[in-house]
Amino acid sequence: MKTTMLGTLLALAVLAGCSRDEDALGPAQKAGKALDDAGVRVSRQVEDELAKADRAAAEARDKIKDATKDAKGGLERATEEVGKKVEDAGEKIQDAAD
Repeated sequence: MKTTMLGTLLALAVLAGCSRDEDALGPAQKAGKALDDAGVRVSRQVEDELAKADRAAAEARDKIKDATKDAKGGLERATEEVGKKVEDAGEKIQDAAD
């Protein structure tokens, strides 16, 4: 008899829990749901911001590579020009010495 009564009470408890709708939630349950919903929204926002930061970092890396390449090309041109000037100066010194 105890088993039958316990089984019946358990079945009633399960059915009572399953039939609850949103309006039947108590204050603590509503607060918990609100916290869960807020957590989901914050997680999405953080993920969105991290994705934006990743894209910005990738763009910055690409720009740094381009700037480095441009600077290297400029340095090579400047080195060539300095080399020509030194060569010209050397020729003038050589001519003056002759």
